Formats: sequence, structure tokens, C-alpha cells
Amino acid sequence: MRAVGFFEFGGPEVLQLMDLPEGLPGAGHVRVRVHAATVNPTDTFLRNGSRAQALLGIQPPHVPGMDVAGVIDAIGPNTQTDLAIGDAVMAMVDNQGSHGGYRESIVLPADAVAPIPEGVSMVHAATLPMNGLTARQTLDALALQTGQTLAVTGAAGCFGGYVIQLAKQAGLRVIADAAPGDEALVRSFGADIVVPRGDDIAAQIRKVVPQGVDGLADGSYQRDLAIGAVRDGGGFAAVRGWSMQERGVACHVISVRRYNHRADLLRQLRQDVHSGVITLRVAATYAPEQASEAHRRLEAGGTRGRLVIVF
Repeated sequence: MRAVGFFEFGGPEVLQLMDLPEGLPGAGHVRVRVHAATVNPTDTFLRNGSRAQALLGIQPPHVPGMDVAGVIDAIGPNTQTDLAIGDAVMAMVDNQGSHGGYRESIVLPADAVAPIPEGVSMVHAATLPMNGLTARQTLDALALQTGQTLAVTGAAGCFGGYVIQLAKQAGLRVIADAAPGDEALVRSFGADIVVPRGDDIAAQIRKVVPQGVDGLADGSYQRDLAIGAVRDGGGFAAVRGWSMQERGVACHVISVRRYNHRADLLRQLRQDVHSGVITLRVAATYAPEQASEAHRRLEAGGTRGRLVIVF
């Protein structure tokens, strides 16, 4: 079975095609023939060593990839599921070692797998699970009420776009940041007010919400630059393990792996696509042999929509 992985940390050039054994699903698991695997920033951090601590004691090769879409081709014994062989499905992958999404076949817990949205391609479906679940977990953690105000940084990105769209569905007022070239895109997600992107993000948000926002989803990892936009006692959602005690602001560390077995939420996100709440965006597709090129493009910045490896 073909996979894309690496044996040592480094730049995009360390990614290589490799042959790995195909697994068999045990009880409670299904096997998915992967057609599409999304390239996310998490994958580049894994490859360049930024997440090396999480890999201590795990032998290479390491296979990145936390998003897949494909077709179920085997179901383990004694597995309780309404899914069937031949179903087109999507899933988030809790990648460890060689167990990552950049591979032709992967065994996953049945409760982490959901049908793809009807009428949506495998490529587009692969962009939904991880970022969609991260957006869902962010809003669950902040627990804002209808009519309250949410700020979103990195609003033009995949995570930021999903947060805005789900927040508007929940009846929140949304303040989002954008570079001049992304303002129309961010407004199309439903943002009520768009402010300039930059290191002065807290001041920009306070200009339009002087009392501070009720919650902030920090998709651009601005952390201490952004937390000043939150009112005393509000909430701040950090997607990369950052925390600060300030003015009674509740700092929520978002770890999407806690939602790994939430196929129920994936099914809801599927319905959100059907109803037009969520918009799926693909920037480009790559063959497995071009994985290094996909990583280079993502790390260069400015990508709008996701890059997807197609098997």
C-alpha cells in the first residue's frame, strides 16, 4: 500500500513515497480505501519537528494527515454501525507514527467515521472533518449565547471560515479580521464587521466593540496580541496550547483529538454542508508524489481553501 511519510524531521523534501502493510479492522473498526487526504498546518508541524515531543518513543516512519475521505472496504467483527461496505465516508485521523491520513488505506474506529455530504466530491469532503470539528469544539468551549459577540482571527482560513459560519447559525454577532484582499471572502462567510488584520488586532476590535467581545477564536495564533480584545470575564479559545491568566478571561485550550470519536458531530457538520451553513473550499489537488510541493505551498502562506492529496 502506498503512503507518504518521512523518517527524519526536516523541510518538505523529507517527504517520500513508501510502501506500508495494509491493516485489517478489528472489533469496532472499519477500513477505508482513501481517495483524498487534506494537507493541514498540523501536518507541516509534524514534519518539521515542531511536534517532536509528541512522537517520543514512536518509531518512524511517520505519516502525516488528519483528514481523509474514501470508501469503506472492510468492517471488523462485532462492529455496531449503520455504515456498510461501499459507503463513501469521511473521518478525522488521530495520527500516530505511520497511522496518518496520507495513505491509500487506513483502519479507523467506526465511531470516528461518517458519510460524506451528498453531492460533494471526496476531495471537498476531506476538507471538513478536522477543521470542522475544531470549529465545533471551539464554539462549544466558549459557550456563547444568542446575541453575544464573537471575534475571529485568521478568518480567511479554513478553521476561521467554519467558525464564522457556525457562529452565525448559532445567532452570534461576529467580528472578523481580514487583509484587504480577503475582506469580501470573510464577509461572504457572514461576518457582521470586518476589521484590518495585523498586530494591533485587539485595538482594531475595541474600536468597534469598546467594551470588548464576549469570546474570541484565535485562528491566527496571535495570542497575547489578541486577548486584549476580550472583555473581563469573557472567553478566549486557543488552538495551539496557549494559556494566560488575565482579567478573569477563561482561556480554553482546544484539542480536537478530544472529538476524535464524535461521528455524531461529523454527521451534524455533514448536514450543515447540505443546508448551506458551511462552505467547503479546495485550493488545489496533488498526487502523492507531489506531497512535498503541497507542503511548500502551504508553508509559503496565503492559501485560501485546502490543499488535498488525491490517491
